[in-house]
Amino acid sequence: MSGPLVVLVGPMGVGKSTVGRLLAERLGVAYRDTDEDIVAEQGRTIAEIFADDGECAFRAIEARAVARALAGHDGVLALGGGAVLDPRTRALLSGRPVVFLDADAGEAVRRIGRDPGRPLLASDPHRRWRALAAARRPLYTEVARAVVDTGGRTPEGVVEAVLAALAPREAKA
Repeated sequence: MSGPLVVLVGPMGVGKSTVGRLLAERLGVAYRDTDEDIVAEQGRTIAEIFADDGECAFRAIEARAVARALAGHDGVLALGGGAVLDPRTRALLSGRPVVFLDADAGEAVRRIGRDPGRPLLASDPHRRWRALAAARRPLYTEVARAVVDTGGRTPEGVVEAVLAALAPREAKA
């Protein structure tokens, strides 16, 4: 199966973008983020898409962006936190080298801060993050080949953990 060497999934603020860029650099491949693809294609921010068109319209745009990226990118790919909500996206991720990056709510919300570009966390970010992460956790684990906790690790340490998690079983022994 062709496609990305690594696909990173997980809730907002776990470090998918930061780790993805470092991982791509380490592997000598290109990095791609479907949220960035959407912003470039739509000519507006994700918050603007949510405000103007609603979450349902955004999720349809996101599903198309993910499908294109999975078909046309062979480096490191980071998906938006809600991309796994679409069953077609989950089917496309099946059998791929997907890593679920996880963190606790306090650390993730601290990393995000009060980012106006995160419409789903506009009010009570801690409570909303915990609720979103809990609701999506089964979907992240469904598509993931490995889970890496980013808590208490540097971005470089997370890259090492991702590489170790994806190493062939024989190499781990």
